[in-house]
Amino acid sequence: MTELFSGYKVLLVGPIPPPAGGMANQTQQLKQLLQNSGAKVELLAVNAPYKPKWIENVPGLRSIFRLVPYCWRLLWACRRNDVVHLMANSGWSWHLFATPAIWIAWLSNTPLLVNYRGGYAETFFKKSWRIVALSLNRTKGIIVPSSFLQEVFGKWGRSAKVVPNVLNEKIFYPESGDKNNGQLHIIVTRNLEAIYDVSSAIRCFKLIKDKYQHARFSVAGTGPEKNMLVELCDELGISGSVEFLGRLDIAQMANLYRCANVMLNTSTVDNSPNSVIEALACGVPVVTTNVGGIPKLVKHEYDALLVEPGQPEKLFEQMTRILEDDELSARLVANGLMTVEKFMWKNVSLHLLENYQHALINKGEKA
Repeated sequence: MTELFSGYKVLLVGPIPPPAGGMANQTQQLKQLLQNSGAKVELLAVNAPYKPKWIENVPGLRSIFRLVPYCWRLLWACRRNDVVHLMANSGWSWHLFATPAIWIAWLSNTPLLVNYRGGYAETFFKKSWRIVALSLNRTKGIIVPSSFLQEVFGKWGRSAKVVPNVLNEKIFYPESGDKNNGQLHIIVTRNLEAIYDVSSAIRCFKLIKDKYQHARFSVAGTGPEKNMLVELCDELGISGSVEFLGRLDIAQMANLYRCANVMLNTSTVDNSPNSVIEALACGVPVVTTNVGGIPKLVKHEYDALLVEPGQPEKLFEQMTRILEDDELSARLVANGLMTVEKFMWKNVSLHLLENYQHALINKGEKA
């Protein structure tokens, strides 16, 4: 396993922390795991710091100052590596970073794999498929983290291979023994953006707090909705029991999971959220909305409890079941640990290697 990727020179293109986030964390972990498995990895960050720094405060101009050096570095990096692994998303991220990488790799005759992710794929494709397809024709394959996204690409006549999000089991593992000395600890580990509907999680916690006086609530993430959420906590009278932790690195996030009793995921749009996978790996029962690819990731009553989005009362009902039914909680945890096996590097690496090999074998063929 250590030398599985020996001899491979991989150009990994994607975001890195900060800010911390699912895609950035995946890029960071993938680089380390590929290197540990013998590959030579060159990382080209799409969110490299602005030079000079003051440019980041000038809209429009800052895009040019980031895009031009990005494309220049791509041109030379493609020539130094065997294969390009591109972490891609929807919207402007696709147009500004994925598209240049695809065309520069194609012009350099370096095979490129698009690792596409994001819950907005279908909406994005409806608006921009013609221009997206033009770039996809220059790639050597599409890999996605879930069967949900595989089906989305299938609707547009494209074949995509599933390579699950990678989980570093040396970081995300369960804690033994009693958590918090009996104190109830609920967590949310999503950014504070509208699509994650953290306000529903806060309203759910208000109901939990009314029933369990010693309960506390931790929110790990940042975003434009923070002030609104802080005001909501004040309005509900629960501010003293709610802590906004801001951005956490991977190790800090794993420690947060291990001291939690339940994790809430209230997203309204999603694909294959790392937060759910990581919580399961740390032995934390999960209550989540059933949107996007989540029902393909976990199964209701088997390894998580699922509810419709935007319903704090339903979240509360399912959380109460976990807190009052030890048998149910233990079953969810045990099954969750089995579910995350497919996300461990020992399994993901085999799928990834197969796709790298296919891209290199077909290097000279027309995409």
